[in-house]
Amino acid sequence: MDTEVTRSNSLRTTVCRIDRVSESQKIKDADYGAIFSQRSSEDSPFKFVLRRSFLRFSLVAGIWWILLILISLLIIIWSCQSALFVSSGHCRRDSKMFGLLDTVGLLPKPMHRCPIPLPNDPDAIVIPKRSTAKTLPQNLSYISDDESFNGDPLFGGRETWKQRDESFKLTTTMRVHCGFMKNGGAEMDAVEIKYVRKCKFVVASGIFDGYDTPHQPSNISTRSKKLFCFLMVVDEFSFAKIKKIDAITEDSDGGKWVGIWRLIVLHKPPYDEPRRNGKVPKILIHRLFPQAQYSIWIDGKMELIVDPLLILERYLWRGRNTFAIAQHKHHRSIYEEADANKRRKRYARPLIDLHMKIYVYEGMEAWNPKKGTPSDVPEGAIIIREHTPLTNLFSCLWFNEVNLFTPRDQLSFGFVLYRLKGAFKFFMFPNCEYNSLFILHQHTREHSSKVEWVKNITEFEKNSKLKENKGGLGLWTPYPGDLASVEIPPVPHIKE
Repeated sequence: MDTEVTRSNSLRTTVCRIDRVSESQKIKDADYGAIFSQRSSEDSPFKFVLRRSFLRFSLVAGIWWILLILISLLIIIWSCQSALFVSSGHCRRDSKMFGLLDTVGLLPKPMHRCPIPLPNDPDAIVIPKRSTAKTLPQNLSYISDDESFNGDPLFGGRETWKQRDESFKLTTTMRVHCGFMKNGGAEMDAVEIKYVRKCKFVVASGIFDGYDTPHQPSNISTRSKKLFCFLMVVDEFSFAKIKKIDAITEDSDGGKWVGIWRLIVLHKPPYDEPRRNGKVPKILIHRLFPQAQYSIWIDGKMELIVDPLLILERYLWRGRNTFAIAQHKHHRSIYEEADANKRRKRYARPLIDLHMKIYVYEGMEAWNPKKGTPSDVPEGAIIIREHTPLTNLFSCLWFNEVNLFTPRDQLSFGFVLYRLKGAFKFFMFPNCEYNSLFILHQHTREHSSKVEWVKNITEFEKNSKLKENKGGLGLWTPYPGDLASVEIPPVPHIKE
């Protein structure tokens, strides 16, 4: 009995000790937890600020790194497109950087350029003596007044369908429409008329409606600077715009200059469509500068980078040619070019269709190798000419088509060749050489002609202001033939 009491007391004592130890441990744990909690509460603001600062730094650094990479890529892409850096290591087609950019599609496809077989020294070129023309016509004159018509004069005149048809028949002496009708516009100042009389060799360009700014030619030899007149034909609006952004100098005779270019201002625009106004100096350069024996036309958006004397030697004198123009990069048929013009809204779609239907009716076939020419469609931004009676006639007939129908001169070039039945010989050189003659600059602004957006003929009926009043009148004059059943040849759509 005593033993059991003793065991019971001993057990109670042990339990009490365990309880006390347990309570003591809880107190210690509680104290430790309070201390830890206190430390955590003291440390957490610092860690939070540190963590937030690190994230901000990482984000900003990442953004700057991405921007740096993008800027570097843009510089590389720009440099590979610039003529100044095309020989750089990273621009070479076999370089890793070029391959990477081209693979991911970041590098625009460069113009296809190829070397031009040019002489090395402009001073060594012998200018050939001009001979009397042996081709028809031998005498060419121009109609300057439509006496049988009343009303306001038109720059291109009022050529009848019969006169147009007769103009394609070559004879010894010919008299044709060729713009510059009396009081029709495109008038030069007396000081400019006097100046251009001395110009036998001409490099000409033009800017209309302020679409471009003058670009100074490069690689011009001292001999060419003395031999050639560099003439920039502009309208009054473009002249005023050039005056604001370029330093125009005036010589003692009153001539206006921007660098090497002599500015030739044409007053009274002959057309109400800027694209059509630009065709006057481009195609009728022999009428603007009648004393010129040779001319090189270059569009206003281009910077000539080859000596003009070397150009004449390569494209005219070497092959005894009188007219040279480049082949179009993509199109050979005028119907392909017409389709592209409609898709890109270069002129009213129904009027382009009517223009092409007239050509189909008159027998113009789509280009094929049997025609004997590389293409019916040129790149008209560079035209190289010797001013002979036949070359001048071709220019007149080409302009008459542009005046009568749409201002898209590439649509009319091949048709005039067809109507002359092979009598006009010319040199159509490869497009890759064409691209090697210049540096292409962007227009300073987009073209603003409303007629380019017309999709159907009813839009003209609803808004008469869309119709041109001074050009393209053949599209509104009854045609002496039934065009109702005429179909334009279908064209394949190719990736350009």
